[in-house]
Amino acid sequence: MTKCIRMIKGYKVTLLFGLPTTWVTEITHVNEQKYFVNEQRIGPYKLWHHEHILEEHFEETKVIDVVSYQPPSGIFGRLANNILIDRKRNQIFEYRFTKIEELFA
Repeated sequence: MTKCIRMIKGYKVTLLFGLPTTWVTEITHVNEQKYFVNEQRIGPYKLWHHEHILEEHFEETKVIDVVSYQPPSGIFGRLANNILIDRKRNQIFEYRFTKIEELFA
């Protein structure tokens, strides 16, 4: 059963040149033990929609991330995405993977 819930979380994230910004996401949909979706409400992206899909594999849980995002600021944002933003986004997921391994290994 899919539930629509409202859970809002704010984070401080460091962007380009070490500048901090606030990133507020809202968990908008939950299907327990199957997936949940969070969307940006305030933050560095023009659009951020993140699906966390959970699949069971031989007594382990596999997390599949489906991220749709759009950088800010038109052409300048697209250039920044190619140079910096995409790399930073990948670092976020690498950090999460490392932390999950530490906690559940």
